[in-house]
Amino acid sequence: MITIRKGIDRGHANHGWLNAHHTFSFGNYHHPDHMGFRSLRVMNEDHINPGAGFPQHPHEDMEIITYVLDGELRHKDSTGGGGLITPGMVQYMCAGSGVTHSEFNASSEKPLHLYQIWLLPNVKGAKPGYEERKIGNARDGALALIASGDGRDGSIRINQDANLYASVIGEGETLSHEFAEGRYGWLQIAKGGVELPEGSIMQAGDGAKITGETGVSFKALANSEILLFDLG
Repeated sequence: MITIRKGIDRGHANHGWLNAHHTFSFGNYHHPDHMGFRSLRVMNEDHINPGAGFPQHPHEDMEIITYVLDGELRHKDSTGGGGLITPGMVQYMCAGSGVTHSEFNASSEKPLHLYQIWLLPNVKGAKPGYEERKIGNARDGALALIASGDGRDGSIRINQDANLYASVIGEGETLSHEFAEGRYGWLQIAKGGVELPEGSIMQAGDGAKITGETGVSFKALANSEILLFDLG
């Protein structure tokens, strides 16, 4: 079964400097039917004004992945990790036993557009850590594995039985992914739009919960960018 969560139905918070949409309950947005899916707990789409951002704040026991769509993110944390994250890169922070960090739009002129993703860890109190990786052209027209529980194929290793794929696909291109028995999926459309085989249309901001399926396929209706999770 594929259950689509339309982007227009997400939680919304506009703080002036930050315009955020929450697929799952987050902050002041609470919906008992949308508390997460499997280990996937947070799927926030953020638009951050030039020069603005989140000052130093704490996290613990969460696997945090940031995926930049447009603009530049400046990150700094208490592990000593930090850098400039741009489109075509993925950033990972293990909050583990406790970490503080700050995130800002590095530009004083251009807005920043990103997805911040939190997954529940499979171990409590892990050593905090930071990593960033350049994806390059691996996601062009293909599903590039960017994070996984075992770090295979050059992906970032995370503390959860979850595989995160990213892709940039052109109009008319089709991609598919098979799920092993007992696995689940979440498909998030970051840009553009896709059509599923049964005719359902998903547009930017839409997500889909995939349960009891052996696989998923979709055709891009425009130049599109997607995130696909394969979850235990």
